[in-house]
Amino acid sequence: MENKQRKKLLKRKRVDIVQISNEDYQQFKPLLFSIGYRMLGTISEAEDIVQETFLRAYQMKEQKIDNKKAYLCKMVTNRCLDVLKSARYKREQYIGPWNPEPLLIEKTEDSDPSEIVLQKEGLSIAFLRMMEHLAPDERAVLLLREVFDFPYSEIANIMEKKEENCRKIFSRAKQKISLIEGESLNFEENKSIINRFIQAFQMQNIDALLKLVSENVTLYSDGGGKVKAAVRPIVAISNVLALLYGIMKKAEKDFYFEIKNVNSQPAIVVYMNGTVHSILSFYIINEKINEIYMTMNPEKLPIH
Repeated sequence: MENKQRKKLLKRKRVDIVQISNEDYQQFKPLLFSIGYRMLGTISEAEDIVQETFLRAYQMKEQKIDNKKAYLCKMVTNRCLDVLKSARYKREQYIGPWNPEPLLIEKTEDSDPSEIVLQKEGLSIAFLRMMEHLAPDERAVLLLREVFDFPYSEIANIMEKKEENCRKIFSRAKQKISLIEGESLNFEENKSIINRFIQAFQMQNIDALLKLVSENVTLYSDGGGKVKAAVRPIVAISNVLALLYGIMKKAEKDFYFEIKNVNSQPAIVVYMNGTVHSILSFYIINEKINEIYMTMNPEKLPIH
């Protein structure tokens, strides 16, 4: 009889319910937002998915949770995969180039922790844009392994696939985005290059610009059909400079710009009429600007 009671107690102990608490919300929210934002490239959707995940987790009162972190990451990842698969048609119908939504990082005492991502890796606009070339499963596995350093055992559980399959997916994803491997992520060095680019651009110093900008530089202008923007990528330094000079000539008198931390990299934030007009982010490799991402879609810009 005593042995039976002990077995019952042990069995009961194994199925004790561990619920998600408010402390878990504060602890895991930045990580979950980091995954969601990198998966989708949009801030509002990532925030919505994080809120939805915690709401569902709170409501699952009879759910046994062995590993809260893995459990919540699985929920967020699966929801992002659903969104990506359903959004494919929407992306195909997007007017002009699609750029990820810039994440303006301003650390203050009142900053929402979800706005301050945990790692700088895999956060640049160039990296997020390159992720668009990956299938949803490839994107998830690459991020979980490369950026967040999850072991393959946890990735397999999150993706509901075998470890061997996850390794193959990771290898395939790495091959597809191998071109981004050489991106410079040194904030101060990149800021210096952008400052010199601005100075040379204002002085119309072509010789200096040629040293700073790749001859085959490409500019992706994202207006999303909301504002006037180039609907095709602009290729070659002469064409890119012509476009930028044309915008400058038409700029309002109160036009001004600042270099700010956007996606953990220096970017040019342009203001007109007291609001953000556009954000220019850069893909820099070997101390040269190879790509420029001009985001002008007002739905993707911060209000202030």
